[in-house]
Amino acid sequence: MARVPYISRDDLPADKRPLYDHIEQTRDGIDGKGMPNSFRLLLNSPYGAEAVGALGEHIRLRSALHPAFRETAILGVARALDSQYVWAHHEPIARAVGVRDEVIESIRSGRAPMGLPPKEGVFAQAGKEFVRNGALGERTFQAVEHLLGPEGAVELVVVIGYYAMLNAVLGSLGIELDDHLEATLPVQP
Repeated sequence: MARVPYISRDDLPADKRPLYDHIEQTRDGIDGKGMPNSFRLLLNSPYGAEAVGALGEHIRLRSALHPAFRETAILGVARALDSQYVWAHHEPIARAVGVRDEVIESIRSGRAPMGLPPKEGVFAQAGKEFVRNGALGERTFQAVEHLLGPEGAVELVVVIGYYAMLNAVLGSLGIELDDHLEATLPVQP
């Protein structure tokens, strides 16, 4: 159960409604279902929601990182954190941007990066390793940098850090899955 109210547009003062509209417009294209619960909670702090939204917008719309690499890493973070919320939102996005079913199922089961080609497995490993250790190890970072270059490596670490942060914030606020989503990530022992 959410620990703070889910905010609607009408709950905000008139001067904050353009922020709501912008967040809804830039998030609605993700699944066509309107304002996600994540931002309905974050809008209890409009400036906080704006800051979180700006980084998320960069990650999705302006990052140089290939969307399939981004989504593979996000699913790796979701799996490592047992985040139903992040997984439920990003599994369909991953499929839409071309992440192979075998990669998604390997991450879902917790086996990844085992059994995956290195070029796909390294992104799942990076998400898992960041969550486990608070940073990428030298070998993983070097593999990422070899594939993506310095800019891409930084972008990937920003993506992973963003979703780890978002999961912690939303978990602390008691996020619930949006009505149109279902929990499909088995909880690891």
